[in-house]
Amino acid sequence: MTYILNIETATKNCSVSIANNGKTIALKELNDGNYSHAEKLHEFIKQVIDDAGIKLTELNAVAVSKGPGSYTGLRIGVSAAKGLSFALDIPLISVSTLQALALSTAIIEGCVIPLIDARRMEVYSSVFNSKNESLREVKAEIINEDSFKEYLNKQKVYFVGDGVEKCKGIITHTNAFFIDDKLPSANEMSGLSFEKFKKNDIEDVAYFEPFYLKDFVAIKPKK
Repeated sequence: MTYILNIETATKNCSVSIANNGKTIALKELNDGNYSHAEKLHEFIKQVIDDAGIKLTELNAVAVSKGPGSYTGLRIGVSAAKGLSFALDIPLISVSTLQALALSTAIIEGCVIPLIDARRMEVYSSVFNSKNESLREVKAEIINEDSFKEYLNKQKVYFVGDGVEKCKGIITHTNAFFIDDKLPSANEMSGLSFEKFKKNDIEDVAYFEPFYLKDFVAIKPKK
């Protein structure tokens, strides 16, 4: 049996799972509209360990969603994953946030475009086929009426993620389908992290950094 702890903090969804041989056996997550990762993440880790009926020392690896996404959220998730990896002397695995998000929508034809909300009219996006194979690199792009036309003109395209709301009123192609209320989740990380574990596709704990895609921009707090 291979137990992997999966941590997802790239968006407002604070999500943690335990997987056994790539299958989720315990899941705890919260999307309360705020970034509550600093308060909830370690509590959720303890809870899924308890729910799975195992001990921390039985973990074979820890996996973390590597981004793109919230700068602060990613830092919190990666810091926790690194700490556990180092303390337990187990491998650190990174999983593409957008690839895991694409898995939340099962399709038999066409493609899935996961969208993570960025600033203003911008999103982080990628494109995957029905087998969850990447068709295009990750990009940060501003949405307009011509966005993703090269895919929409050929097939059905399913948009998923918290960037969907930005697209609904702008992308009006008949092949566009919008999936609401989906955020990256540690549940969809389970199979991806297990496949990486089997291939020994692991990160260097000392040097691994999240995939921010864009530089951090500080925003002044509201008075």
